Amino acid sequence: MLGKVSLEEAYELPAKADSSREQAALYIAPHDLERYLRQIKSITGERIEVSDKHGIGYTVVSMTIPGIQGVTDRIQAEKDATYANNYIYDQIKDHRDKLRAFAALSMHDPKQAGQELRRCVKELGFHGALLNDFQHAGPDGETYLFYDQPEYDAFWKVCVELDVPIYIHPAAPVGHRFMKLYAQRKYLVGPPLSFANAVSLHLLGIITNGVFDRFPNLKIIVGHLGEHLPFDFWRTNHWLVDVERPLAHKAGDNICEQDLFHYFKKNIWLTTSGHFSTETLNVDYPYETIEMGCGWWDGDAEAIKKALGGEKEYYEVGRENAKKLLKLGPYHDSDA
Repeated sequence: MLGKVSLEEAYELPAKADSSREQAALYIAPHDLERYLRQIKSITGERIEVSDKHGIGYTVVSMTIPGIQGVTDRIQAEKDATYANNYIYDQIKDHRDKLRAFAALSMHDPKQAGQELRRCVKELGFHGALLNDFQHAGPDGETYLFYDQPEYDAFWKVCVELDVPIYIHPAAPVGHRFMKLYAQRKYLVGPPLSFANAVSLHLLGIITNGVFDRFPNLKIIVGHLGEHLPFDFWRTNHWLVDVERPLAHKAGDNICEQDLFHYFKKNIWLTTSGHFSTETLNVDYPYETIEMGCGWWDGDAEAIKKALGGEKEYYEVGRENAKKLLKLGPYHDSDA
């Protein structure tokens, strides 16, 4: 399949990439570490070459973890976000038929985050923003700022006005959280468990605290096939609707107005990143390889079409849904 659209494809600032070997080793096998460190810095060279070879027509890049969410000082985080956004714009501006970006944002101040998002969308042509879970704050980084709180309505209002999606992406546990939960079970950090646990908490907080009810046209992207949430739909929804909602109403508390299925149908877009399941469509490059992701999608096309319901659905997942969500015009091989 040509003209595939891939998002959540990571980059890192070169200076930070060169000093991130220890963190990268949490996710990348020792024999593969040099490839990762090379590719995380390659924006228009190797990345475009391999994408062209494997039929990816359009890639949306985003800053890797922890990104700006790991910068605990507000002023520094805002400076770093602006620098990162300007850097990636300069890298991709001559390849706009193949490359765009999600903005990196400081989420210390919701109003400032909205202003930077507006600049990135209006002036730089970005497709929204990717946030690496909650914002670390405070002198020791142990203050966690979640975006399901009322003060973040100022940010969500801008997202709806601009009609762009926000990607809630996981980040690795650090500090007290790592020591208490994962220090003695380090192999559960990242895709095996910690990523899904963290984003599930954040997304369900956004749902149950009424963010989608206040902003019914808000669009949030969640990767990795929904961070385990779709596989527990019935039980989660049963407790929210049949148990928690009556308790909340009796206590005079606010809780989400609709059932879980409503929000997943209307507001939440899932990606297939890192799931190559027959031997989606996001590759999760360079944590996973383009060769593996596209090899699965193209090599097992008939089985995937059968699983999805037909050829039309195959193209919807491969590119058409992303065209709709990101409001894409013509791009490389967009109609091939």
